Amino acid sequence: MNTLYDAILAKQDPTQVEGLSRFFKTGKGQYGEGDRFLGIKVPVTREVVKQCWQETSFDDLETCIASEYHEIRLAALLTLVQIFKHAKKDKALQQRCIDFYLAYTPYINNWDLVDLSCYELLGTWLLDKDRNLLYDLARDGHTIWEQRIGMVSTMQFLRHDELDDTYAIADIFLAKPKPLHDLLQKAVGWLLREAGKRDEQRLKDWLATRYTTMPRTMLRYAIEKFPEEDRKRFM
Repeated sequence: MNTLYDAILAKQDPTQVEGLSRFFKTGKGQYGEGDRFLGIKVPVTREVVKQCWQETSFDDLETCIASEYHEIRLAALLTLVQIFKHAKKDKALQQRCIDFYLAYTPYINNWDLVDLSCYELLGTWLLDKDRNLLYDLARDGHTIWEQRIGMVSTMQFLRHDELDDTYAIADIFLAKPKPLHDLLQKAVGWLLREAGKRDEQRLKDWLATRYTTMPRTMLRYAIEKFPEEDRKRFM
């Protein structure tokens, strides 16, 4: 019996399916093409995870992460985060969580699945370790989602006032062939903006030699919190 899977299924709401499918761009040629939804909002999924994570095995997670339904894959990832967080003194279990995450990145195939899991897992795990994994994902990830994981995972470093990796990985994206996918532009710009909240002058200095060649969406996201005069100058 897979309690997590069954509990999520029990929360499906057909009246929400169309709206969620449209929001996550599941139409032909869109980034979420073909994904299927049960019509469950994130707070509901989180509540189910809160109730079920302790009795969810890795076998259960394998079933859930490979589901055709978006919300079940999200539930698997949020459960993995909970297992990881509660295994603070069990490094072997934490390593197993990270290995599981990296093994199943082909199923982490939308921006919310990335953003709600990667920095809680990879970002936290790598706080006291070599971080080349994130550089490799950003540079050579097979999908835009793996590349986004490389960028967004640095959020955890920013929360510990470690800014270097965010800027270094942002440079990897700036060096990529254009056009850069919109969702990668937004991720890089978002993390640069977060870095700027910690040290605004450093962000301005970094932008000073790059803003003329940056993709416009990335730049707009990065300077969103600047005073209007500075935003106009950079744009």
